[in-house]
Parts: sequence; structure tokens; C-alpha cells
Amino acid sequence: MSRSYRLLVKNAQQVVLICNNGEKFITKHGMQNLCVIENGSVVIGGDGLIKAVGPAEIISAQYSESSFDKVIDAAGMCVLPGLVDAHTHPVWAGDRVHEFAMKLAGASYMDVHRAGGGIHFTVEHTRAAGSSELLASLSGRLVRMQRAGTTLVECKSGYGLELQTELKMLEVIEEAGRTLPINISSTYCGAHAVPKGKTVAEATKDILQVQLPKLKEQMSAGTLRVDNIDVFCERGVFDLSSTRAILQAGKDMGLNINFHGDELHPMNSAQLGAELGASAISHLEEVTDEGIAAMAAARTAAVLLPTTAYILRLPQPRARDMLEAGVIVALGSDFNPNAYCCSMPIVMHLACVNMKMSMPEALAAATINAAYALRRSDTHGSLEVNKHGDLLVLNTTRWEHLIYQLGGHQELIRYVVIKGNVVVDNNKTMGL
Repeated sequence: MSRSYRLLVKNAQQVVLICNNGEKFITKHGMQNLCVIENGSVVIGGDGLIKAVGPAEIISAQYSESSFDKVIDAAGMCVLPGLVDAHTHPVWAGDRVHEFAMKLAGASYMDVHRAGGGIHFTVEHTRAAGSSELLASLSGRLVRMQRAGTTLVECKSGYGLELQTELKMLEVIEEAGRTLPINISSTYCGAHAVPKGKTVAEATKDILQVQLPKLKEQMSAGTLRVDNIDVFCERGVFDLSSTRAILQAGKDMGLNINFHGDELHPMNSAQLGAELGASAISHLEEVTDEGIAAMAAARTAAVLLPTTAYILRLPQPRARDMLEAGVIVALGSDFNPNAYCCSMPIVMHLACVNMKMSMPEALAAATINAAYALRRSDTHGSLEVNKHGDLLVLNTTRWEHLIYQLGGHQELIRYVVIKGNVVVDNNKTMGL
């Protein structure tokens, strides 16, 4: 029977499936033993979903009568799932390059914060910026992420700290999702900092009584889609009781809990998240053994951010302890004005060198487990039948080069494909 399909990627030296039994996440030994097919092919249908993945000769025989809108001969190349960035702050105005000099001279994150920099500097500029300006800068950043292999990205609000700007940011994220091929998971992060002139109690009350009810109204009316809720649970920011109240209110609205915890001080955020059934907790540089055990038991993902620890010279997150305890470890770039990195391959490289993860662990953490942290691992994060046809074709014979090579990914990543459509062709962009 002859049928028409969107894309055939054939004869790849390696096809890295990650997993092939419908796993929603992988831990421990599963992260060390990724599913890889030598000399494989992938078929993506007209609906953008994977129809077949397997040995090249079997696919060739099964689909000999079929036609394809596009065929990529990947001989001598590798195919991987599109990368998933589980934590970003990509919507903002104002440039904070000057703060980098302060940090290099020894200023801590909180020193910069107190000097009127940090989040408050960005809040001021983001409040003043128009939607079209924010959309243009966000789109440019997302396209850059896409070029480095990211096909699903979590995007937070959180530089408004009041209703109008938070809604403006969430609307801009939604518009970017409509106009760009990249997949987006949208996060309301109104509790990113306590606004100037407000106490923690006043800020919490504003979120619970003003911001969340309006968000609920827009979500119910179908005018705004939001997936997750986030709070910066930290000493001098939102304490444990405020964090609990905000996260619980978000959960009651149907949002996934996915928040910043235990970054600068041990706050027992991990235990709180596990107790509330959080999808994920990010940072965790200061997590305790009890917190690690609680997250493993609750299957709450740990989203580790090697760029932040590197740039702020913080202690590295305890990735090995978490992995050995059976925690679901994921990775994110933490792209924001404080950590300007769009590249998940660089994040994986830093995870391996600084957090002592192996290359298979880092790739699993940037694919299936990052998708799990966003509650999208049923559709993303591995190359399995009926999942989205989101993949990378690498100009190399071994997939490890994506992590081993530090930077220069436009030379290494030949194609980025989302739902069977080639969205990046690096030979074209390089004029070859």
C-alpha cells in the first residue's frame, strides 16, 4: 500500500532513541544504558508524529512503496531526539552585561540585588517595554535556542511582579508559541521576587487575591494557556509558608508545580515540593539528604542548572548524590540576564565536567527527563512511535560529540527537525 509521509531520515550511523518502552522518565542504570540503533532510519507522518524507527533495512523494506515529502540521507551521521530545556527566563528587556563585571570582581548575587541590580533592574525595564519589543527579543532568543538543538523549552514570566506585566509576559510567550515551530511550556512566575516597597505578606496576598484569580479567569475563558506555576523559595524572598500557599493555589487551578528551591540556602524546599506533588524543583544547590530522599520517593524531578552555579561560582548541585538516590535528574539552561546561555549542548558539557555526570546521563537529563519535568514525556523526549517527530541530525559518527565539543554547534548540528519539518539547516545558514 503506497502512502505519503512527511519525512524519512535514513541510514543514520546511530539513532539514539533514549528509551523504547514508553518510559516517562529514566533513573540510575536506565540513564547509563541509552537505547541506540546502529544504522537506523526514522519515518515521520503528515501529522508530524513518528510512524517508525528502527534498523534501516527493515524500514526500507516496510516503506518501499511509500512517498516522502523530504528524504534526508543521514549516512555517517547521528540522529537524536530534539533537546528539552526545562528552565528558562527568556522574556525581558534591559541589558545586565554591566553586572557581570561586578560579579567577576567578587559581588555576590545578593550584593548585586541590594545595589538595585538583579531582578529589580530587569523588572523596571520589562514593565516599561511594549509587547512587540518583548516578542521580538523573545523570538530571537528562541530561534537561537532552536539552532543549538532545543525543540521544547519551558518559558517563565516573573519580571513583572504585578498583574499587568505578568499577563503581558505570558501573552508574549503564547504568541511566540503560535508563530515559531519550537514547542513551549509556559510558566507563571509572579513570585520571582518581592516587589520594591512590598513585604512578603503583601506580595503573597497580591498573588493569591489579584494575580491568580485573573489568570484563572483568562485560562477558563481560553484566552491564555499556562502550564506551570513557579515561586522563588529563598531566604529574603518567599519563605516556606508563602511558597506553600502560592503553589497550592496554582495546583488547585490545574497548574503543574515547578519551582526554584534550595538555591542559596537550605530551605527544605525539596521536602515541601515532594509533599505538594511537584512536577519539578529547580536549582537545589543547597538541598539536604532528606530533601533528596523525599524527591526520589515522590518522583519529583530535579532540574539542575550548571550554568548558574558556574557563573555565580556557587557550590555545584549534588548531581551524583541525586542520581544514586534514584532522583529523576533533568537539565535546564536557566537562560536569563544573569546566565546568558541558550545552548543545551553547553549545559550538558558543564553537567559532565562540573557536576560529574556521564554523557549518557546528561543526554537523558536533557531529553526524556526534562520532558518529564514539564509533564510532556508522553509526547517528547525520545524517538518512539506516536511521539512528536522532533529530532537532530548531527554531522558526526558518534552522538557524544554533541557534548564533548564545547560550543560551535552550528558546525555539528546539520538539521533540526520539529514535527517532521526541517526548521534549521546549518549548511544553508553557513552558505555552504
